Amino acid sequence: MRNVAFCLALTALLTASAQNISGSWKGLLELGVLKLNIVVNIAMDGTCTLDSPDQGAKGIPAKIITISADALKFKASAIGAEYEGKLEDGVLRGTFTQNGMKLPLDLKPGSLNLNRPQTPRPPFPYRTEEVVFTNVKARATLAGTLSVPTNAKCAVLMVTGSGQQNRDEELFGHRPFSVIADYLARKGIASLRYDDRATGKSKGGEVKSATTRDFAEDAEAGLAYLRTSGLFRKIGILGHSEGGIIAFMLGAKGKVDFIVSLAGPAVKGDELLLEQHKMVLGDMASNLTLKQIRDFPANRKNAWMRFFLDYNPQTDIQKTVCPVLALNGEKDSQVVATQNVPALRRALPTDKRNVIKTYPSLNHLFQHCRTGLPSEYAQIEETFSEEVLADICNWILRTIR
Repeated sequence: MRNVAFCLALTALLTASAQNISGSWKGLLELGVLKLNIVVNIAMDGTCTLDSPDQGAKGIPAKIITISADALKFKASAIGAEYEGKLEDGVLRGTFTQNGMKLPLDLKPGSLNLNRPQTPRPPFPYRTEEVVFTNVKARATLAGTLSVPTNAKCAVLMVTGSGQQNRDEELFGHRPFSVIADYLARKGIASLRYDDRATGKSKGGEVKSATTRDFAEDAEAGLAYLRTSGLFRKIGILGHSEGGIIAFMLGAKGKVDFIVSLAGPAVKGDELLLEQHKMVLGDMASNLTLKQIRDFPANRKNAWMRFFLDYNPQTDIQKTVCPVLALNGEKDSQVVATQNVPALRRALPTDKRNVIKTYPSLNHLFQHCRTGLPSEYAQIEETFSEEVLADICNWILRTIR
């Protein structure tokens, strides 16, 4: 039956006007404040794939249900989505449905190329190596990239934010960890960045029931790998967002020689989410309460979220005695600086090497922005502020002397 269905789809495709339907089609999917570029690729052999460049997703398989010279319907079971559209004046006008939500999506001929000028391109003036380390307890094998400049005295383990991300922390076509690793290596600082468990080339490890504590164990395994290599005198950790929480968890245990926290939360999870909702949703969240945040059905059912809502980073920050560089964007709408920075100052032990800094006009990804809302991330060509890159590098070099 599958062969028959394929033959029918292929016959329909070949008899349709290839000029009208086959090839790549691009459109913008609007989900409230979030806007996502979608690319649909239709091949002459009857296959169809989806790309979401803003999310770094390519080649999502889709099955063509119907196709003709002026109509298209396909289903992408992997993401619970389907699309149906009619060709009008050279535009496929239709509806994108995902998990019961129906959204208008108009597709025009052509593919999408995101301009990301900071993304590093080889050849590099330093050595890169594919490495693997293991969290034995979680049965997780983590794969990553070790970037080592000549005569490097220290190394930084890079830990991504929430959600399963690849070693470059790729999001909306941006690869911030690749940019940071390249900048540090050119200044003599080595780094190890890795795919989160069960992501990219990393294999194994439970994800569905895992919490930030579990992901901290993965990072601890990465630190152990760097230490046993014997290549570096000092080893630190650079964490973004949830990675900043993990940095302080390991700092409290004395596992690192220094910490770079990029928008790492310093307040209890439910308090952070309440402020985040008010920043992103504005008046729509003006009456939202902590109890409502905690009582959201999706929050109660998710193991990671239950831990996050209850976890207070203050205790681990207070126990951290290694040098800390904690950076925040003034326009960050996800970890709000006016809430986060005072909490950091209260909790962080006094140390003349510690630096807490807030940057005007930077968002959660440390991009120069207008509003700081997530809807801007994909639209901004800059991946990571050059000023912040320089501050990170100079502080590390000064701290490890």
